[in-house]
Amino acid sequence: MNNSPATIYLVDDDASFLTAVSRLLRAGGYAVQIFSSSAEFLQRPAGDTLGCVVLDLHMPGAGGLELQTALAEADDPMPVIFLTGHGDIPTSVRAMRQGAVDFLTKPVKKEPLFEAVGRALARNVAERERRACLRALQERYDTLTPREREVLAHVIAGQLNKQIAGDLHTCERTIKAHRAAIMNKLSLQSVAELVRFAQELGVPPAATSDLPLEGSPP
Repeated sequence: MNNSPATIYLVDDDASFLTAVSRLLRAGGYAVQIFSSSAEFLQRPAGDTLGCVVLDLHMPGAGGLELQTALAEADDPMPVIFLTGHGDIPTSVRAMRQGAVDFLTKPVKKEPLFEAVGRALARNVAERERRACLRALQERYDTLTPREREVLAHVIAGQLNKQIAGDLHTCERTIKAHRAAIMNKLSLQSVAELVRFAQELGVPPAATSDLPLEGSPP
């Protein structure tokens, strides 16, 4: 992450509001971009900038809640703060349940606005770090061959090498080789680490046969 100031995206059809709040935020050290509608905001060039969106609830075309939904579906969603003169309790509850950082009403004072922006940016930092971590894990997982991924799924299901060999119709020595390759490629040291790795990525354990090992009691 670079040292550039965070960008606050203001989305509102009230030109006087955009002017006043953008001046306030710029005076606070933030970069600001303004948009007069949800459609205009969504047409902006994609970037990778730390920031948040401050938007009105009611605007021509798609309203604030619709834009909030669109943002949540983006690859790198930004936190949302609602700032509106037409709020009501059911709408504010819905916005918060959908993940809004805050729901403020106009006219807004500097302190609550800057506090909400601070929380939104802190959330954005945490979410960006989380996504970066998941991307790094996925890149490591992508180095595995299809067969190694099969073996991994059986290992995290709790199976022993002999059981995995039986399910995959191969020999135990081959499974041992696959397990060693998996641990090496993923830079892991233990099965516990492998299980946590898989959980982080949402890799499910294999559906196993649950057949007893040869020589085991029935």
